[in-house]
Amino acid sequence: MHTPILLFGFLQTSWLEIISFLLALAMVALNIRQSPWGWLFAIISAALYAKVFHEARIYGDMGLQFVFIAVSIWGAYQWLFGGRLHQGITVSHLSRKGWSLTIASWGAAYGLIFILLARFTNSDVAHIDAFLTAGSLVAQFLLARKTLENWHMWITIDLLYIGLYIHKNLYLTAVLYGLFAVLACIGLNAWKKSLTIRAGVP
Repeated sequence: MHTPILLFGFLQTSWLEIISFLLALAMVALNIRQSPWGWLFAIISAALYAKVFHEARIYGDMGLQFVFIAVSIWGAYQWLFGGRLHQGITVSHLSRKGWSLTIASWGAAYGLIFILLARFTNSDVAHIDAFLTAGSLVAQFLLARKTLENWHMWITIDLLYIGLYIHKNLYLTAVLYGLFAVLACIGLNAWKKSLTIRAGVP
């Protein structure tokens, strides 16, 4: 499972990374369709990626996977039983106050995670790892709340992750995050249409 293999004759990866890759793609595709099943794939993929990132010494992302598992359980509940009528939440916009809280939360989480990585791990990418880990935490929370702007955050974060994973020789995961960025653009448009239909705009 962990033995390095060459994919397409040049892409070094492992079966663990390949399986995690496929599960993560399925997760995002289901999220775009607003299917609660996406959260199950999120939990399994996060558990496998925790192992991948541990081996690559990307400890912020490793820890992030366990938070993803917890948020995924909460997100599944929100999508199925959230809202005033407990019939599941619908897509909504982030308010101006919400944006302020989002940016403040990202900054605070970045500072805390960086301190932890710098003091207690041998990470050689502590700054960018902390920044992207913090952003991913906030974006995942927004996704769980079905906030449209989660896709804006994911597009930015996914593009930055590509460089980090290439630097750490996780080439298949870098490809995955390139696909994530494309899927996030698709998700943004799909959720915008959902809002338009619900508002009754032709």
